[in-house]
Amino acid sequence: MKLKTFLISLVLVLVSAATLWLVLQKKNGDKTTYTFVEVTRGDIENTVDATGTIEPVTTVEVGTQVSGIIDKIYVDFNDRVVRNQLMAVIDTTILSVQVSDAKASLMRSQAQYDEAKYNYERTEKLFQENLLSELEYVTAKSNYQSAKSSLMSAQNSLERAERNMLYAFIRSPINGTVIYREVEEGQTVASSFQTPRLFLIAEDLSKMEIHALVDESEIGLIQVGQAVQFEVQAYDEKKFAGTVRQVWLQPETVQNVVNYTVVIDAANPDGLLLPGMTATVDFIIESKKDVLLVPMAATRLQPTPSMMKTMFENMQEQFGENAANRPEGLTAGFAGTGDGGTGMGFGGMPTMNGGNFAMLWYFDEEKQLQAAPVRTGSGDGRNVEIIPLPGVDIKAGMQVISKVESTESSENSTTNMPRPPGFGRPF
Repeated sequence: MKLKTFLISLVLVLVSAATLWLVLQKKNGDKTTYTFVEVTRGDIENTVDATGTIEPVTTVEVGTQVSGIIDKIYVDFNDRVVRNQLMAVIDTTILSVQVSDAKASLMRSQAQYDEAKYNYERTEKLFQENLLSELEYVTAKSNYQSAKSSLMSAQNSLERAERNMLYAFIRSPINGTVIYREVEEGQTVASSFQTPRLFLIAEDLSKMEIHALVDESEIGLIQVGQAVQFEVQAYDEKKFAGTVRQVWLQPETVQNVVNYTVVIDAANPDGLLLPGMTATVDFIIESKKDVLLVPMAATRLQPTPSMMKTMFENMQEQFGENAANRPEGLTAGFAGTGDGGTGMGFGGMPTMNGGNFAMLWYFDEEKQLQAAPVRTGSGDGRNVEIIPLPGVDIKAGMQVISKVESTESSENSTTNMPRPPGFGRPF
């Protein structure tokens, strides 16, 4: 019984405390918390991003034109090679036999040729003296020409056999670095319709290229000679530079999206960029130096009704009924806040003049809430360039509001807030 009485008393106390807290909250009014960011001065770049694969500028596949067993390999991955350097040897047993057969065939054809030539010369002389018939002369001449052609064929066969013998010695066609080896000693390679690849040689790894895929909606912004910055996962904090060399006209469809390949030249003097790396590329479309910057959140702030009310009251005290005293362009910043607006609302939406405007909210030296219209320029996804309108004092180091957390009711809208006469009408 005592426990039940205690619990009932505790519930009554908690209900009374909650009621008192609600009354006090109502009396104290709504709570508003502001988050501030700083206006800075710096550089900004407008970029188009893409991904691509790093490749050597020039690569050569080294294969074989003859079949056989790999007898010796003299190079490995990452080895430097020079032109005509011996890289591998295919077993030459069968090839040497083919050379011997070709030489034997040549000797036989040479003997037949010599005999046919002697008979032809003797027959020709006798025929001129009318000692032989024309048939015998024609037969001797035909045998001589046939032996001559057989001799030429035997010479070609020997040359082909000797050339195949040379092909058994795999040599580097260029100066470069072995970046891929596909064979081992004892492995059989068969040369048929397609030459098998044994090695892949990169000519100069100090110069690399990136093949980046750019969406069709952004390819019009890419120009030959354009500056590029890119990163690779192996060096997160390092930025590499490059230049657009070529835009391939051949489209490539990836997941129903049309892309175009952009070739980028990139210097690699330190050898940090390796073939096959994935590069995150930023094409620099626009670059500006030493401009006013502010985080984008500050230009997209949605003011609360109380902020709007306070701001309008402050501006009414400052400008009164004389609209001519307003900072130039201020009306454009407020167009759309009432029934007379035709251009934009708050947050940097496009205006009637085709530009981009935003309102920056801040507290002045007297702790009064103020709103300043600015024109927005280039952005990089985090910060945006701001251009203060004439008569608006926005400078580096100022603290502006980027976020508002308020408990006030949303029953009152900005359209019901008082407005100084003349605001909301275009110039």
